[in-house]
Amino acid sequence: MADQKARIAVLGASGYTGSELVRLLLRHPRVEITVLTADRKAGQAMADVFPQFAPFPLPKLLTIEEADFSAVDLVFCALPHATTQQVVKGLLEKHPNLKVVDLSADFRLSDPGAYEQWYGHPHAALDLQKEAVFGLVEIYREEIKAARLVANPGCHTTTAILPIVPLLEAGAIEPDSIVIDSKTGMSGAGRSAKEAMLFSEISEGTFAYSVGSHRHMGELDQEYSKAAGRPVTPMFVPVLSPMNRGIYATIFVRTTGANAEDLHQLIATYYKGEPFVHVLPFGQVPLSRHTRGSNMVFIGVVADRVAGRAIIVSTLDNLVKGASGQAVQNMNLVLGFPETLGLEQIALSP
Repeated sequence: MADQKARIAVLGASGYTGSELVRLLLRHPRVEITVLTADRKAGQAMADVFPQFAPFPLPKLLTIEEADFSAVDLVFCALPHATTQQVVKGLLEKHPNLKVVDLSADFRLSDPGAYEQWYGHPHAALDLQKEAVFGLVEIYREEIKAARLVANPGCHTTTAILPIVPLLEAGAIEPDSIVIDSKTGMSGAGRSAKEAMLFSEISEGTFAYSVGSHRHMGELDQEYSKAAGRPVTPMFVPVLSPMNRGIYATIFVRTTGANAEDLHQLIATYYKGEPFVHVLPFGQVPLSRHTRGSNMVFIGVVADRVAGRAIIVSTLDNLVKGASGQAVQNMNLVLGFPETLGLEQIALSP
């Protein structure tokens, strides 16, 4: 794709992650959006669903069956889990040279048994599950460059994996000590109408959900275990917070002889030069608004009052680095573009 614009399809463009992809891709100098699909919104203009796109010429929303993928270079799948398996399988059987970045959970877990455990049914595209590359760029950059199918990580997991993997690889923390309190904004629940998501149900409070059973724990187990070289099963509690965007993870760990400053130095060294990971000076913690609207991750490390314990705070925008921004970052690698292209926006404030 060195000398021409890549032709891009977004499946599920009427949802939050789909519309965020459109927002980012419209400002990307090396791509052209040629296909947009939706289900219930098929037949409508994108501007009818999201009026902020009214000034921009965009394709009409189609069903997947109506769309022509013969002139598409890369597909973003922003579809519900389980749906994506069959769609991607069908697309790649018809168009084997197509590149796919999947934002669902369908290809994130490499073990078929783990997928069935967490999602309650067998995987329907086992060959593709083996082929998929976990799309956490800062850890799997070289593998992503050569991938045909990239499994974009979850928002909770991106936030919690990035600060902890360097520490597990270095043996600097006790693998069985990890506790994650991860607060998420409302957009993480998707755009479909749900009674529990009404303003009057959510405002002025927070609540934990899927306690002890959240499916993102499968990703945490997988990536932490790889980094540690042994099985790791962290404690993880997701908490819904009354904000539109953001993941704010507070992570508690015990060290293995190192102190909190050593942990900070390990993380800072590991991500030195990374364009989208910013490690604050030791003792400082970020606010969720520091990353809102950007593709950045901010990480802070603080010493606990008890020796041998440390607190790590990690935050990102769940719709950007936690979903669509990271997907564009993956697209850039797959298509040979500069990794930061189209993602240079700074966080919104206030």
